[in-house]
Parts: sequence; structure tokens; C-alpha cells
Amino acid sequence: MNKIIHKQQFSEKVFCLEVEAPLIARSCRPGNFIIVRVDKKSERVPYTIAKSDPVKGTLTMVIQEVGRSSTKLCQLNVGDELADIVGPLGTPSHIENYGTIVCAGGGIGIAAILPILTALKQAGNRVISVLAGRTKELVIMVDDVKKYSDEVIIMTDDGSYGEKGVITVGVEKVIQREHVDKVLAIGPPIMMKFTSLLAKKYGIPNDVSLNTIMVDGTGMCGACRLTIGGKTRFVCIDGPEFNGDLVDWDEMFKRMGTFKEIETSPNPSEEGECLAENKQEKEGQGKAGAGCNAEKDATSRQEGNTTGHLSEEMQGDDWRTVLRKALKPKERIAIERVKMPELDPEYRAKTRLEEVNIGLTPEMAMQEAKRCLDCPKPSCVEGCPVNIQIPDFIKNIERGNFLEAAKILKETSALPAVCGRVCPQEKQCESRCVHLKMNSPAVAIGYLERFAADYERESGHMALPDVAPSNGIKVAVIGSGPAGLSFAGDMAKRGFEVYVFEALHEIGGVLKYGIPEFRLPNKIVDVEIDNLRRIGVHFQTDTIVGKTISIEDLKEKGFKGIFVGSGAGLPNFMGIPGENAINILSSNEYLTRVNLMDAANPETDTPIIMGKKVLVIGGGNTAMDSCRTAKRLGADVTLVYRRSEAEMPARLEEVKHAKEEGINFLTLHNPQEYKADEKGRVCAAVLDVMKLGEPDASGRRRPELTGETITVDCDQVIVAVGVSPNPLVPKSVKGLELGRKDTIVVNEQMQSSQPGIFAGGDIVRGGATVILAMGDGRRAAESMANQLLSKK
Repeated sequence: MNKIIHKQQFSEKVFCLEVEAPLIARSCRPGNFIIVRVDKKSERVPYTIAKSDPVKGTLTMVIQEVGRSSTKLCQLNVGDELADIVGPLGTPSHIENYGTIVCAGGGIGIAAILPILTALKQAGNRVISVLAGRTKELVIMVDDVKKYSDEVIIMTDDGSYGEKGVITVGVEKVIQREHVDKVLAIGPPIMMKFTSLLAKKYGIPNDVSLNTIMVDGTGMCGACRLTIGGKTRFVCIDGPEFNGDLVDWDEMFKRMGTFKEIETSPNPSEEGECLAENKQEKEGQGKAGAGCNAEKDATSRQEGNTTGHLSEEMQGDDWRTVLRKALKPKERIAIERVKMPELDPEYRAKTRLEEVNIGLTPEMAMQEAKRCLDCPKPSCVEGCPVNIQIPDFIKNIERGNFLEAAKILKETSALPAVCGRVCPQEKQCESRCVHLKMNSPAVAIGYLERFAADYERESGHMALPDVAPSNGIKVAVIGSGPAGLSFAGDMAKRGFEVYVFEALHEIGGVLKYGIPEFRLPNKIVDVEIDNLRRIGVHFQTDTIVGKTISIEDLKEKGFKGIFVGSGAGLPNFMGIPGENAINILSSNEYLTRVNLMDAANPETDTPIIMGKKVLVIGGGNTAMDSCRTAKRLGADVTLVYRRSEAEMPARLEEVKHAKEEGINFLTLHNPQEYKADEKGRVCAAVLDVMKLGEPDASGRRRPELTGETITVDCDQVIVAVGVSPNPLVPKSVKGLELGRKDTIVVNEQMQSSQPGIFAGGDIVRGGATVILAMGDGRRAAESMANQLLSKK
């Protein structure tokens, strides 16, 4: 897949590649672009589509060597394969019969403008193409352009081909001799700016196609944002074509230079990234020092007898009764709640790949399990969104049958090892524990869930849940985050043929790109995903439903039900002055670069600027993940939150860990404006000093302005003020009822307004926890299964 079938060299550093990409070739339109990842260490880079052949299933790209990734791509040969191609992306060009249109293409922009001018000609326009380059060899694809142009004018800086002069000279000659209804310019930013200004001078509508810095290309990160007409727009979603009169060109030129110094440096990780260079050595030290207990415990679990903790009397049919009688309730209540072993704060703040929480030993887990009173009507189960039979698995831990405990967890949870680490049990199951009514800390349900799941994985005796015989019904899942994985697992267990379509190159959604490995190691997520594969779930990456394939395509291929779990990946910004300055990132972009793309590793290509004095804006778990990540990359980090610490929505454990690791907390402050230096890089934040007023709709006291401000120096800002649903899927389904911020409206059965389409997780809630998303997935699976099986 993604094999190069043809390669042509246009000039010293410009190459034309034809690659296999059948789904994209069939669905792309003029003006679309793609994201390419050359290999597993490469960054995700946007490239325009010069040609597409739906019959052959190929795309043609023209690439110029300008950086590490493009150079690596140009060095490939026929027969080589690209790791990933994602698309088609962006909004297609608006094609209509304008009349006479001038298409100005500069350099490799000629390749980008080719499919658009072709479509414009086919729509009945008179197309005059003006092509330009510094020299003859940089004026490419002239014969292709001539096929769909009424006239072709060629300009070169040195006069080696066509007329001597810049592209605006050729465009102006056309405008002066005849009426022009529209101008389209694609090429270097400076060329587009002056072509746009020229068209504006003559009162001619003009569009430009912007190629900005991107990470995901689907609107998830906000790296491509620019000011268009005074408003922030995402090029990958709202563009790439915009009215040239509305583009803030100065801002664009500065943002395009974000990583210029890194790209030109022989060692892109000179400052601060020595942390990543030494990571293997340091992590080895951690396992020999602070983390040694965890390694020894894991070894003992793997090598020990799997029933070694199960006494003879605990193997009988009446073991539960024996347990209840072993200790009186008062004795159980008197047991002190277990404390999770953790890596030393000073050590862990310097290593980003070692998990902070080490995990319980078998002895610790069994002791904590004794605290459970085994209530006849367990309210903790009512507090669990996926309805885990909590007393059942805990009592199996108490009697020493850890594998049975894990089996019970997997009956209702597709991701027990994940949930045991990142779910806010203190607001879910543990908040309903009867211990709290007796002024005693709740049973550590989350710690025990993690223990059972980890024990099973490390024992080598992983069991799979029971799976019903195949019923022959195909269902599709859009998105591989918590909601999608939970839905997929439940449907597979019911005998359905399940296919999960993921837009990114990794399965896991927010579990992979959003949560750092020091909180949720990737290997844990991968094992949970592999378990789903083992029960028959199919996964397809690099596929955007609504772009690569449509809902109609899925239905035509025999899918009888569709679950949308595409999440809320669109980052929110505050809309304040200076927010588009260089090195102000959304938390999505920052965490995606570090977590998914491994940008802090000097062996990978994805760039990241290591801030020395970093501000993180927000008070949720994502803000905590961002500030703790920045700390591990060597920064002095300050968390800025507009309310007091008591109102922070982040988990108490995350706040505790952040403070232990040296994060500064600046509460009751909120950004008003950002200041930038002469290069456009953020250098300071003006913060409003806040006070608390009356409670708002969230139940927390409302932050109010005091009229005072302070200015704080910084060289990087990470904005973590929430996310909104990504509009790609919702807006691609005709007649789908949408709610606030383009959430999908569903009924109690998680069914949307369109028959056969169900949804859950953040695409419905607008932003929630992993476990709530999983609960939605389970409810949707039950509802869809009942509906589909009743029709069989």
C-alpha cells in the first residue's frame, strides 16, 4: 500500500512522485491536499495533489527538497512504500463559471493549481494561466497546464524561459488588456501576497491557497491557524483556499518560520532535548533505583503460580461466604486505605516515559480488597458508567484469584488497564462507596482495577471474553478512542463483524495522542487494542470517514450500523490579542507532537521548540498533562487558572503530582493579551487578576475581573481551555441533527436522527472523561445490537 510507481526529476531539488492511494484517488477533489508520513520516525507533512487517477488508484505529488522530511521523501525510489498517506483534506475549491479567470502558479505551486484550473476550464471558464519560476527548470508541468488553458504565459526571473520578470508582471498585462473576473494564485507566500494585492488594486476578486504548518491535518491541533478577515481560521478545515484580501500576510510569514532555526540546525535538538538523548540511560537508572520495586513485582507475578495466593478454603463454592465471615465490618473499615507507590518526584520530573504510579503489590492489593464490605446492593456499581461488577472482582482479589478478577473486569470493560489509570474514580464509583458515609476513605477501586488488569497481562495468562457465534452483520466504528473501542468490543462479543476506522496513523485516539506515557504507557493501550483484535475487531488507520470514504460508501459495502465516536478534537482558543503569536500552542498540538509523534526524541523528524519559561492556561487534566510534560522537557512551568485551586476540574491526584514535580500554580489569573518580539514569538502574557463571585451553571464560583493586571515573561504558552467536536464527520452526514458546537444529538439509546447511525463520547458530550465515553459506547452497542438483531 502507498507504493511509489513512478518517479520523475524536474530539477535539482524538485521531484514528481506517483503513488498508490486508491481510496483517496477516488474521493479527492480539486483543491484538496494530503498528509504524508514517509516512515515511522517522520513527521506528518501536507502536500498538494497535482493529479489523481481513480481508475489506477494513484495520486501524483510534486515535492521540493526544503527540509528533512521532504528530502527523505525525494530520496525514495520506485517500489518504495510510504508509511502513511491521509486524505483528501481541506475544503475543495469552489468551481463555477466565473467568466475569465487568471490562474497564477509559481514554482511547485503550478502542480497545486493544475487540478483547479482543469476543473475551472471544464466548468466553461476562459482560463489564462500565468506560470513563473526563478529559472526555466523551475517552471514545471507546462504541457499539462496547456491542455486546459486558453492561454499560457510564462515568466522567469532570469529570462531563461518565456518573458523576463516576476509573475505579477504577467498577471498585470492580462488585466490591462482584457476584463478579468477572478484571480487565483498558488505558490510561495510572497508571490501570493503580491498577486493578491495586484488583483485588489484592480478590484478583482482573488483567492489564494495557503500551505501552513500542520501536525494532523484534520483540525485537531490548531497549528495551521491564521487570522483571516480578523478571525482565526484553521487552514486544514476552513481552507486551504481563502480570499487573499482577508489574509493577514505578515502573521503568516512569521508563523511559517516557526521551526526555521530547527530545520537549518545540524542538530535539531541542541537545547533542552538532551533529556531525550539520555532517556534510555536515565530510565535504566530509574528501574534500578526508584522503580525497582515495580520491576521485581512484575517479575514475581510472571514467574509465580497463577493461583499461588489462593488458599484451599478460598477455592470452594462457598468462598464468598467464607470471606464475609473472615472479618467483621468494623475490622474492614479500620483497615487504612492503601497508598499508591510512586516514583520519586525529583527523578520522575526528568523522565517522560516512566509511569509515575508504580502499582500495587499482590499483598497490598489483597489488603485493600479486605476493606470492601461486599454490600448486598453495591452503590459503587451504580456509579460506574460501564457497570463493572465491582464487589465481584474485588473479592476475587481478596481471596487471591487475580485472574478471575481480571476476567470479571473484561466482561463489561474493554479497557480495564486504561481505566484503572486515567478514570476519575473519585467522581464515579468511589464517590458512591459506603465507606464515605462512615467518614472513612473509599475503597481504592481504581488501584485494584489496575492491579488485576496488570497482573493478568504480566502473568502470560490473558483470557479473552466469551464471543457469540458470528451473526454475519457488519458494523462500522468511526474513531478508535475510548467510546469507539468500548463499542467495538461489546459488538464483537455479540457476534458482529466490527470494523474501526481511524483518521490518524495509530489506534487509540486520545489515549495515544493526548495522555502522556508517564500517566498511561502506550504499551498498556496497545495490549488492550490487541485483545480487541483477538476477538475479531478489524482496524483501519489513515481513513477519515467523511473524506476518505463516506457514510454512503459504508452502507454500499454492506455495513448495517454505524457508530460515531470521533471525539472532540477541535481545540478551543480564547480569541484574545496576540494568541496567534509563534510558540503559542493548543494543548492538543503540544501533546500530539510529544506523545504521538515523539518529537522530543532527537531520532524523530517532528520538530518541537523547547520552551524555557512556559505558561499553561487551564485547570483540567489536559492542562496538568501539558505542564507536567513541559517540566520533563526542561522548562520552568507555571499553570495559570482563572479560578482558585478548589474549583479546578483536574483530578486531585494530578494536581498533587504536578505540585510535587515543581509546577508553579498561579490561580485567580487569566490571560488578557500576549506580547510578541520582533520575530513574532511570544515573549510575555498580560494576565487579568480575578476574584470569585457567585456560582455559575457548573456549580463553581464564577471568576470576575478585579481591574488589576500583571505581566509575566514567557517564551512558550500552551492553551488548554477545552475542546469542541471535530466537524468533519457531523457535517458530512446529510440531515444529521446537531446540537451546540456541532455535537451530534442522540436519544437515550444513543441513536442519532439518522436511522442506523449511533454516536457517543465527546462527539455527543462535547468533552468528558474516558469512562463516560466508554459508557456511551456500551449503551450504543446494546441498542444497536437489539435493533439489528430484531430485523434479522
